[in-house]
Amino acid sequence: MNIETNPVETVIAAAREFLGVRMSTNASIREQHSKGEDANPPVLPDAVAFVESTEEVSRLLALCNLHGVPVTPFGAGTSLEGHVVPVRKGISLDLSRMTAILEVNAEDMDCLVEAGVSRHQLNDYLRDQGLFFPVDPGSHCSLGGMVATRASGTNAVRYGTMREATMGLEVVLADGRVIQTGGRTRKASNGYDLTRLFVGSEGTLGVVTKIRLRLQGIPEATTAAVCQFDSLQAAVETVIMTMQAGIPIARIELADADQMRASIAYSKLDFQPLPTLFLEFHGSPASVREQAEAVEALATEMGGLGFAWAEDADARNKLWKARHDAWWAANALYPGCRGITTDVCVPISRLAEAIVSAKEEAVASGQNTCIVGHVGDGNYHVVILFPEGDPQGLEKAWELDRKIVAKGLALGGTCSGEHGIGLGKREFLAQEHGVDVLDVMRSLKATLDPKGIMNPGKMFPGN
Repeated sequence: MNIETNPVETVIAAAREFLGVRMSTNASIREQHSKGEDANPPVLPDAVAFVESTEEVSRLLALCNLHGVPVTPFGAGTSLEGHVVPVRKGISLDLSRMTAILEVNAEDMDCLVEAGVSRHQLNDYLRDQGLFFPVDPGSHCSLGGMVATRASGTNAVRYGTMREATMGLEVVLADGRVIQTGGRTRKASNGYDLTRLFVGSEGTLGVVTKIRLRLQGIPEATTAAVCQFDSLQAAVETVIMTMQAGIPIARIELADADQMRASIAYSKLDFQPLPTLFLEFHGSPASVREQAEAVEALATEMGGLGFAWAEDADARNKLWKARHDAWWAANALYPGCRGITTDVCVPISRLAEAIVSAKEEAVASGQNTCIVGHVGDGNYHVVILFPEGDPQGLEKAWELDRKIVAKGLALGGTCSGEHGIGLGKREFLAQEHGVDVLDVMRSLKATLDPKGIMNPGKMFPGN
């Protein structure tokens, strides 16, 4: 009987025939691919494959499937839930070199890109054509990673998430087959919606290599504002009233007093450490003015301390950079500490109860936290800070995380609004959906990946 003693070495040797030095076993490169931005323990992959085409992905997956070697897709490494940690070792599949923008159909407002293209790269390319891609998680992530986690971000309240923005995909399945899903039409009723199946699948069903995206026209007028409040409750109630009034705001972001203290220090902001809303309005000059006046009136009614306007591009960019740097600011607030983050999303009417409760739980536990949120769609993040390298401190942080998620679920919410499940939220997925739904998900996984090589250990409890 011919028993294969080292399938990983077999795959590495075979892959080097077509990848050459791009199949790397270098220790520092493996270390770079051992984790993302989360607090999960790093795991070194056996090798890192830097692919540059769909054909290479297909050949590599066919090899790995044949020999039962795990594959963990890797984009920009910015995951907050352990998606890129190769918990079963094997091959880390790095798509960062697949950076071609293949098509832009300006008249139809769509484009086709490879998975390694970043949203920044795409928007730089589109700017002169009067178009932009609106999904904005804040980090320097790849579009393939954004598809995999069903990302959203600051603009989601107006333009939707990756679920709405993704029109079609090219996906390499576990056995190396390449399929095309979706298309260029804005609607279709033509069988199972496989595009939506792979959006949010976190690399557990296949590897996304190309993405067709819906684009938007750059608005005629844009203005931003900041409004501060004496209480967290008042800030969140302003958000609820804004959304219930149907004001088509483009961005409405929350930072609590602790997050503002962190952002003031980190980003050199000229504000007070008070609960704060960051707002942006898109449209014609007249509609932008009307939207802004309506929200300002609501904020004033709730005790808002006045709008600070940022109308020119430089001022807006500084404002939103500070918001996008909130994660780093929170982690820098207490030297020697790092954070884990919740990702709860609740119905908009329950938002104030959820956020105020989360802060009260944090205070009662004696832990330092910062709260930020894409609150226009009910999504908020509690960054729980703990002493780095302290197992007891990390477990205490996870205990608070569990309490905050439990409250969100009790209010009709979800454990993850945009970060995905990965390693960090597997137990919550079971709580939220129950055994029967997880069984259906597992059956889909087993059908598309019967050998279990695709990003194993992620999403499902006990997987």
